[in-house]
Amino acid sequence: MRLINRIPSKPNAVFLAAAPFVIVLIAYAIGSDIRLTANPQDKLLPAPSTIWDTAVRLFTEPDRRTQEVLLWKDTAASLTRLLLGVGISALISLIIGMAIGLLPIARSMFSGFVSVLSMVPPLALLPILFIVFGLGELSKVVLIIIGITPFMTRDLSQRVLDIPTEQLIKAQTLGASTLVIALRVALPQILPRLISNVRLSLGSAWLFLIAAEAVASNVGLGYRIFLVRRYLAMDVILTYVIWITLLAFLIDWALKALSRKAFPWMEAGL
Repeated sequence: MRLINRIPSKPNAVFLAAAPFVIVLIAYAIGSDIRLTANPQDKLLPAPSTIWDTAVRLFTEPDRRTQEVLLWKDTAASLTRLLLGVGISALISLIIGMAIGLLPIARSMFSGFVSVLSMVPPLALLPILFIVFGLGELSKVVLIIIGITPFMTRDLSQRVLDIPTEQLIKAQTLGASTLVIALRVALPQILPRLISNVRLSLGSAWLFLIAAEAVASNVGLGYRIFLVRRYLAMDVILTYVIWITLLAFLIDWALKALSRKAFPWMEAGL
């Protein structure tokens, strides 16, 4: 049997999925043990037990000054900014993407602009955003919007353009207006793609959020990571990195579950 046709059984699939994580953990544990054996005061690779103890402390112990658990406070601030930025981006992308895909006038007007905008490095605009919108929440949310909206818009507009022309002609023959075609023909077909785009954009959204928080913020996951880096507190940094990764995974899993629930026909076709 050719390798391309070999499908692992469910137990083997679970083993193969877990293997890279186990390998990374073992490699880290070995590297940490070697460095700590050579220098017990080494901070670059803290022992896994140290990271665990730090995680328990960060998740449970309140700050002595504010009496708040800082990790939960940082999480709430970052998730609010992230979800707000991604939500607004999804809405803008849906509206403009459908307009470009359905309306020749809008295509002529916005297609080139969106293409050029997608080439602008979002992080290069960060100083401008801080000058224009200040150092508050707005600039961080706007950075996420600028960072992921052009990509999502271009993909959604192309998805609308890929709708068979026969469907649009049939809808017009039955007397459907442009608005009805947009809502009843195009929208159901691109909503699954919108969720996929949001999932694909989450990594970039986290990057822009952490960058903005690191530069100008007094609360947030990115702010805390860059605050403790000066003390070489790798146990805190790694705890926050692992927590961010887990949050990103949970959001992605929730979006995938939503797609399966709302669009089972889409999943069946894959």
